[in-house]
Amino acid sequence: MQNRKKRSRLDAWKKSLGKYWQLYLLLIPVIAYYILFKYKPMLGIQIAFKDYKLRRGIWGSPWIGFQHFARFFSSYWCRPIILNTLTLGFLSLLFCFPFPIMLALIFNELRSAKVKKAMQTMTYAPHFISTIVVVGMMTAMCSPSTGIINKLLVQSGLTEAPIYFMGSTRYYRLMYILSAIWKDAGWNAIIFISALAAIDQSLYEAATVDGASRLQQLLYVTLPGVLPTIVIMLILESGKVLNIGYEKSYAMQNELNLTVSEVISTYSYKQGLENLEYDYATAIGLFNSVISFVMLITVNYISKKATETSLF
Repeated sequence: MQNRKKRSRLDAWKKSLGKYWQLYLLLIPVIAYYILFKYKPMLGIQIAFKDYKLRRGIWGSPWIGFQHFARFFSSYWCRPIILNTLTLGFLSLLFCFPFPIMLALIFNELRSAKVKKAMQTMTYAPHFISTIVVVGMMTAMCSPSTGIINKLLVQSGLTEAPIYFMGSTRYYRLMYILSAIWKDAGWNAIIFISALAAIDQSLYEAATVDGASRLQQLLYVTLPGVLPTIVIMLILESGKVLNIGYEKSYAMQNELNLTVSEVISTYSYKQGLENLEYDYATAIGLFNSVISFVMLITVNYISKKATETSLF
């Protein structure tokens, strides 16, 4: 019975290949890209378990097992950078994730097409600004001597003296989260706007006939319609809690805020590219990836049990 099923599937695939061979031909560059630039480089992960020597290469370097992992877990920076990464990751998930949803709901309630387009353009635009430029803007605006933020705070009487925001451990995370919301909220709202557009309009018409208010339509039609998309995106974002990009953290980092700004990605970057310890940096990155994968699987499992919506 199983052989018949396999044979029928093979025959169906051959028939599809013969009929749509042009489409399959277009897949070749994509498959080649992923093999050459995604899967082949994964062979380099093995240097996390080796005493990597550039002149010996990946295959010629001696195997040392888990020594790099033991070194990382026993180092001074292990606990602080893991806590900093988790804190920034969960704060980003808590504040940055809901904001695009709220923006999408606001855009969905706007009746004027011109106002809607203008608002969307204003919120999308910051996404295309370089991260380094964003950090430069924050540095200039929050400068203790010439920054407009400090001038407004002092003139309004909220503070007696200027605050060095970029060098403060107290305000670092606040600035990180606010800048992330400003830069990416509009862009991340696109997928939720698409999900809202896919909701059957007859549901709104039926709700209107039944006397439902705008708020009731939002609660009982709009939110349930977009909930599966929210759950899927939440699962994906949960897997990124530890994957704090090094660019922004590294650009905002200085000696004064290092205790809260040093995260796994910046520490790995320094060890690999500044100290040229490629094997040690790979071990740190591999640890980060494994934990992120475990978190993704866990959240996906919980979501599947609780909401029957999951990635797989």
